[in-house]
Amino acid sequence: MGTKVVVIVGPTCSGKTDISLKIAKQIPVEIISADSRQFYKYLDIGTAKPSAADLQNVKHHFIDEFDPYEEYNVSRFEKDALKLIDTVFNKGNIPLVVGGSGLYIKSLIDGIFDTVDTDENYRQELLQLKNKFGNPFLYEQLVKVDPESAAEMLPQNWKRIMRALEVYHLTGKTIKEHQKNHKREVEVSFVQYGLKWEREILYKNIEQRVDEMIKTGLVDEVKKLLSKGYDKNLNSLNTVGYKEIISYIDGEITIERAVELIKRNTRRYAKRQMTWFNGDNRINWLDVSSKNDIDIAAEKIISIEGFYERKN
Repeated sequence: MGTKVVVIVGPTCSGKTDISLKIAKQIPVEIISADSRQFYKYLDIGTAKPSAADLQNVKHHFIDEFDPYEEYNVSRFEKDALKLIDTVFNKGNIPLVVGGSGLYIKSLIDGIFDTVDTDENYRQELLQLKNKFGNPFLYEQLVKVDPESAAEMLPQNWKRIMRALEVYHLTGKTIKEHQKNHKREVEVSFVQYGLKWEREILYKNIEQRVDEMIKTGLVDEVKKLLSKGYDKNLNSLNTVGYKEIISYIDGEITIERAVELIKRNTRRYAKRQMTWFNGDNRINWLDVSSKNDIDIAAEKIISIEGFYERKN
């Protein structure tokens, strides 16, 4: 590959899609989504996917790639995305990675190891403990043996917690130790740009987006997913926006409460995203507070990276 890939990161509702499409109007890019929920078919409104027209006008990858029942992980994404980057360059286009799923972006930039075997008996043991005592119990076990990894997870990330415990159980080393020793031989470098908003403005954007999602049919989208036979407990549906509407459909809460919870949980998610990205000092932050600033940021990225020169 032997070249540089631009990565645009930021919290939900920060304008990542807008800026990528503005760049795509001026240079021959193919967009690689690093939003782990946009990977799934039929999850459109709740994941704020680009419009059908935008998907037709600009080549996107990793959008509508998998059925909601399929499992996809960061290890597969690392391999698939690196191959795709090579393919895009060989076609004479420029790959532009865009997304807010921090772990997926990290796996692409730094690599994530997957060489440690699995232990099905131990996994079953952990699963039984989870079912008996709950996610927080597993999380506390991880804190005891691998506090560094635990600090990057939440108790509900029980699959990642189980994997970290399994790695320690099998090797006596933490998953972080293995990751630090993981070497990749790739001839591509990455430069990251982050979109940073004042918190109050970002939260206002989130509330407006949630209202628009409800207005444009999020409830019907979730009903249609369930009518297709997709289990409400699927990992893909354990997503902000979908899980709250499922609770409403099940009669557990009112629609007003569902909307309130979506807004609250999206704000919390955005805060976690910013905490993650703020921990990476390689990100070049661009301050934005309006649509006009998005335009300026797009021009800045194009200019800094010399995209105009590459096109000519």
